Amino acid sequence: MLNIIVTSIFVENQEKALKFYTETLGFVKKHDVPTGEHRWITVVSQGQENGTELLLEPNEHPAAKDYQKKLFSDGIPVTMFGVGDIGQEYKCLLEKGVQFTMSPTEMGGITIAVFDDTCGNLIQIMQQ
Repeated sequence: MLNIIVTSIFVENQEKALKFYTETLGFVKKHDVPTGEHRWITVVSQGQENGTELLLEPNEHPAAKDYQKKLFSDGIPVTMFGVGDIGQEYKCLLEKGVQFTMSPTEMGGITIAVFDDTCGNLIQIMQQ
């Protein structure tokens, strides 16, 4: 059986991304290891320190930059995070200055919203 232990997103600036994902979104830094000119930075959900890690991957490769820019310009989220109460999470994130491109919208039994992570990505949140 395979388990997802790390997944990654490209970010324009690792330090800015770490600050946004920990201070604004509430994730917990798990690893921050120098790897030459960049770092291996992962975050995890609060209370799930041994859960799946999100790697904040520098978008230095030209293909990564193009991929990231195209998804963003086309309005496509790069990943999705689950929330228990999307209305409450939406309100909390708005109060922290997060910019949403889609407010909570019901779609066939789920509710989703999309925001800009300030690091080159759109992120979708979903309540089932």
